[in-house]
Amino acid sequence: MTSKIAVLGAGSWGTALALALARNGHQVRLWSHRAEQVMEMQALLGNPAYLPGIVFPPGLNAEGDLAEVIEFADQVLIAVPSHAFGQICQQLQGIIAGDQGIAWATKGLAPDTHQLLHELVSELLGDREMAMVSGPSFAKEVALQMPTALTVAANSPSFAAFWAELLHGEGMRAYTSTDLVGVEVCGAVKNVLAIAAGISDGLGFGANARAALVTRGLVEMQRFGAAFGAQQETFFGLGFG
Repeated sequence: MTSKIAVLGAGSWGTALALALARNGHQVRLWSHRAEQVMEMQALLGNPAYLPGIVFPPGLNAEGDLAEVIEFADQVLIAVPSHAFGQICQQLQGIIAGDQGIAWATKGLAPDTHQLLHELVSELLGDREMAMVSGPSFAKEVALQMPTALTVAANSPSFAAFWAELLHGEGMRAYTSTDLVGVEVCGAVKNVLAIAAGISDGLGFGANARAALVTRGLVEMQRFGAAFGAQQETFFGLGFG
């Protein structure tokens, strides 16, 4: 089944996911708020600023008009930094239909309100199908179709399965979860642990200290997630990435 998908955010991660979706046979519109970037992508059939040397496949087009992109799409995938996520949701008010699902590949919390992102979506865009795409992955490797595993956590099993099917293709395997809160917490908090491990290495504290940080950090992440209602097993899966 071919879907029409709007990918909002033409950085490296948004572009990589747009490439993966288009290679799977879907019609994809990659939106950027910067007119000069849109013109460059349209002229060169690629995004050299973020993924140089990779040509857009058929079915992937860059666009700059948000309303037109949303009108075209059956589904919306937001791939912007967390500090811009709320602004994008505000821009979607009044132009996104009630039956259009929203997925996002954004990690983090709303910086002003400290909300989980699904809470922000519900507040600004109402109750609807929603999902988060996460996992241990680098944009360039996804763009090059190197082996990658992701997780899709959604507020319904059917929507998680739907997005996993959209993403599943050559080089990519997508797993599903109904623990949306847990995957969101993993995506936000794991960077704190990664920074701490990097500082430990930089100070020359060695492998013992790094191992202690990672193992005890995972326990703290589980406790933090449990306070939000997350499932413990989520912190041992692909959400931790």
